[in-house]
Amino acid sequence: MKTCRGFTAVEIMIVVFIIGLLAALALPTFVKARADAQKNLCIDNLRIIEGAKEQWALLYHKVQGDAVERDEVNSLLRGRVPECPADGDYTYGNVGEDPQCSLAGEKEHLLP
Repeated sequence: MKTCRGFTAVEIMIVVFIIGLLAALALPTFVKARADAQKNLCIDNLRIIEGAKEQWALLYHKVQGDAVERDEVNSLLRGRVPECPADGDYTYGNVGEDPQCSLAGEKEHLLP
């Protein structure tokens, strides 16, 4: 009686097919999770900017509608100027306005 050692080509092809199928099913989930994480981090950054903007406005006695000095607001952030994780750009707007990300419409990077 002959003892068979190892795997046949068919068995290896079936295993490779199953692994490929599982990867194809999991990949969209990972892509969506990454996009959601980037969106949430961007929204958190917008909240940080909004808080620094309000603090700046109180510190310099600014009223609603006054132009914001971006560098002065950034100085209140202690060297951590927020950057959009999806390579968007932030605009601070005037006092009383929400800061905006350039990806607000495309990827929903906006304050709720």
